Amino acid sequence: MTALDTTPTFHETTLTAGDLTLRPLTHSDADDVAEACQDPETLLWLPIPRPYTLANAQWFIGTFAPRQRESGEGIVFAIESPGRLVGVIDLKHVNWAYRVAEVGYWVAPWARGRGVASRATRALAEWTICHQRFERVELFAATGNVASQRAAEKAGFVREGVARNAGYVHDGRVDMVLFSLVPDDLQRFPR
Repeated sequence: MTALDTTPTFHETTLTAGDLTLRPLTHSDADDVAEACQDPETLLWLPIPRPYTLANAQWFIGTFAPRQRESGEGIVFAIESPGRLVGVIDLKHVNWAYRVAEVGYWVAPWARGRGVASRATRALAEWTICHQRFERVELFAATGNVASQRAAEKAGFVREGVARNAGYVHDGRVDMVLFSLVPDDLQRFPR
């Protein structure tokens, strides 16, 4: 068997960012995931099912997240602040050959305005670059999603431009602002 015969995968991992813990999702997170994904702001920017049900959350936790990690296509983390899930963050569109991945996230309405997205994004990007040896982590935010763009910038990501018509939300196609973080950025923008 050669290296080309196997697809790399991510090991189950737990990361910390101050008072935040990035950990695997568990079935006990289902109620919080379902509640957060029914939030109008979340539904505005993510093309997730409407209505978002407990069954959707259970599938996401029990099927989608493990499949992503086991296939090497990505890895999904619960973001926990002491005692409660406050969001979800993942690596997706992983290209192992080029060592490039995209980070995506949502923050529950009960945790917004506390820097959750920026701190979790920075922690995941640093882990991806420093421990997984990736060369680039990308982040896309809809041009109208100013809060997500601010979170990317606070995490040290560099704005590269606008990818026209590159995203999809329930209301249709949207332009996406492209951000990236590369190894040199970790020295230029230390935490």
